[in-house]
Amino acid sequence: MILVTGGAGYIGSHTVKALKAAGLQPLIFDNFSTGHRTFIKGTPFFEGDIRKPGDLARVFSEYSIEGVLHFAGKALVAESTQKPEIYYEANLLGGMNLLNAMKICGVKYLIFSSTCATYGVPQRLPIPEDHPQNPINPYGDTKLAFERALYWFHEAHGLQYLSLRYFNAAGADAEGDFGEDHDPETHLIPLVLDAAAGHRPDAQIFGTDYPTPDGTCLRDYIHVSDLARAHVVGLQSLVKGGIQSQAINLGTGHGYSVREVIDAAKRITGREFKVRLSARRGGDPPELVGAVDRAKKVLGWTAGESDLDRIVETAWKWACQIRH
Repeated sequence: MILVTGGAGYIGSHTVKALKAAGLQPLIFDNFSTGHRTFIKGTPFFEGDIRKPGDLARVFSEYSIEGVLHFAGKALVAESTQKPEIYYEANLLGGMNLLNAMKICGVKYLIFSSTCATYGVPQRLPIPEDHPQNPINPYGDTKLAFERALYWFHEAHGLQYLSLRYFNAAGADAEGDFGEDHDPETHLIPLVLDAAAGHRPDAQIFGTDYPTPDGTCLRDYIHVSDLARAHVVGLQSLVKGGIQSQAINLGTGHGYSVREVIDAAKRITGREFKVRLSARRGGDPPELVGAVDRAKKVLGWTAGESDLDRIVETAWKWACQIRH
């Protein structure tokens, strides 16, 4: 079995589906604080919390686990600056509990859901994996701290791992099984689609004076199903022994601006909505785009569903589905 921590969440649920499609047996481990019970869809699950060593001890003793895909944790940048303590507890302490449980039970393979937030403000673009890591918020810092723990567990205990550093996960399952359903919602595309649907008064642009072609921030958006596929390929490659433990960016190598996302939303939905211009937010780099050569070279993986229109189309289908 493959243990999927946070398997009832946004990216975890898509990856559970991808594991099944690859003929692997996932086991969801989730405390359902942000995950959704409706995302289980018949998959075996264990209700537990990575912050509780006893929960992890039980799941590893009750099931024969061959590898772990680790998504569980906290992931709101703004919240992390206000409540750093809960981020260190969930992302670092919880992660260490997981590594200790794996060590005790002899489980050697782990794929970690990391983030481009470990890089901080980019010094060069696109951002390669060897770029300096200087996170500017506790969320990114806790992810980086766990990446370092993985390296030392590899050196000391033979752990085989991949740290997959995502750029902007977006979109929804093409068949409508899963999608973004966060509370609160902080991601641009679902917020813009809420405006298109009339559930919000407007779509907000934070900053129009960035040194980018249209003055708004550029981000590398990657379809969540592409992310899910990368996790499965990564796990299979590790188990086969064909690759070394390392960090790998997951992105497209191309950025879309906030205005381009809004234009795509209007085009896909066929709806007009108000756009509100606001001042810049602190800590928003003008551009975040990942270098993706390593993913192609090491995993043979490239993003296949991450065209902006495809992302918005699947997200809109999902948004209409969950509102009715």
